Amino acid sequence: MKTQIFIRSPNERPITQFTSKRKIQSILGSNTPPFQDRVVQEVLLMILEPVFEPKFSSKSHAFRPGRNAHTVIRTIRSNFAGYLWFVKGDLSGILDNIGANVVMGYVAKGVRDRKLLSLIKSALGGPERNRVQHGEDVKRSPMLANVCLNELDHMMEERIVAFFRPCRFDSIWKDSLNDGCHSPSWPEFVPASGREKTRKMDYIRFGGHFLIGIRGPREDAVEIRKGIIEFCDGNYGLRLDNTKVEIEHISRGIQFLDHIICRRVISPTLRYTATGGKIFSERGVGTLLSVTASLQQCIRQFRQLKFVKGDRDPEPLPCTPMLYSGQAHTNSQMNKFLETMADWYRYADSRKKIVGFCAYVVRSSLAKLYAARYRLKSRAKVYGIASRDLSGPLRESSNNAAPEYSDLLRMGLVDAIEGVQFSHMSSIPSCDYTPFPRKWVPDHERVLREYIRLQDPKLFCELHRSIKRRGLSLPQDEISDIVWDYKTLGVRSYMSNSEKETKNASEEVMLPF
Repeated sequence: MKTQIFIRSPNERPITQFTSKRKIQSILGSNTPPFQDRVVQEVLLMILEPVFEPKFSSKSHAFRPGRNAHTVIRTIRSNFAGYLWFVKGDLSGILDNIGANVVMGYVAKGVRDRKLLSLIKSALGGPERNRVQHGEDVKRSPMLANVCLNELDHMMEERIVAFFRPCRFDSIWKDSLNDGCHSPSWPEFVPASGREKTRKMDYIRFGGHFLIGIRGPREDAVEIRKGIIEFCDGNYGLRLDNTKVEIEHISRGIQFLDHIICRRVISPTLRYTATGGKIFSERGVGTLLSVTASLQQCIRQFRQLKFVKGDRDPEPLPCTPMLYSGQAHTNSQMNKFLETMADWYRYADSRKKIVGFCAYVVRSSLAKLYAARYRLKSRAKVYGIASRDLSGPLRESSNNAAPEYSDLLRMGLVDAIEGVQFSHMSSIPSCDYTPFPRKWVPDHERVLREYIRLQDPKLFCELHRSIKRRGLSLPQDEISDIVWDYKTLGVRSYMSNSEKETKNASEEVMLPF
């Protein structure tokens, strides 16, 4: 029995023959999803994203338009100052064990179309597709994971409001959750004065990783961790242990998204003018939230890419993947890598240090590669010919019979050699300390919320009452009057009435004063 041709990727060769049913079943049963599943996933994403995006919590930042890891770091820098205990959890590994019925229960709260629900259920129903997060399903899994974890986000928002206990003797957070020390000059500075402290909590999530900051005793952190474990067990059917939900103190440093959250105790001089005009100068004590880059995590990533070997004192290795590429192409590709690293650590306090280390590893790796390619025996000889940023041509000095590099570059026969970036610490831009708004919302999300608000019939009823109350007229009413006159009086009668009104108006304008 033969079947019709199934959809294939545009990069694959076209099929001119029919494919058997057994072969199609083997392809669909493999770990690699066929091309038609990717198309369906993209369509489902386009349908589900406008439905669930306005309902998602503002505490969630992963796999959402307008939000990324940088918004998480900026939010932590602006809103997580003053917290002593942090609860850090990792739910990314256990998302694979959430059943399809649990996922469909949360999806059905926002989607009522039976055909769409049956399509999603068929995608989750197979033995190899009964998981929410799969390595290959990059389009479908993040959306469904956010739909499921959105319940956890809303539960934590309720806990934040219930946990807040203001204290009038505290120097910050006196009245409401939004009170704080958020200022353009020192957005993270938290004074240490005051007899009592306000109990406050905040929460943020990026994918399956969440972070909770608590200002209070450790018993509160233990109670919150217990509530999260019970919530995941009751709603998701997942049993967590203390290794998945850890409690750490700010003095030890909390590693989150390749960054380390810590604090520094500072003693700035505070000057103020008293009621009599006398200027007082006092030395205050406070803490400054510091978000630094994790050097060990960076070394671990370089070790996976086979750029370095060793842990404490890593030694750069030759960049063997670029062995058969030219100097211009190699430097250009490695500059793109350095730009990516510099952009990733844009909001880290130790940005210059970490980017300088990455530049050192890349330059040393390329120098070893060029020393082996051009038989220069050492990195010092490579730096002596090509300079510190490796922008000088190396082939010109090794082969004197060849034309000069400048002549070839002028004729357009060779590419310009781009120097390796960040060769000097002065060329590395510093950390971006721009304050992040506390109630920041992406533009598209604001538009979606406005659209949902306009869909409410009560809003239009209130608008209609206010317009009638003020004695105004709607464009719809004027159009209905015009249509009614056309039907009852006719076109000529309506035109004559309008011409009379126009004539009277023109005569009034022409009257002398």
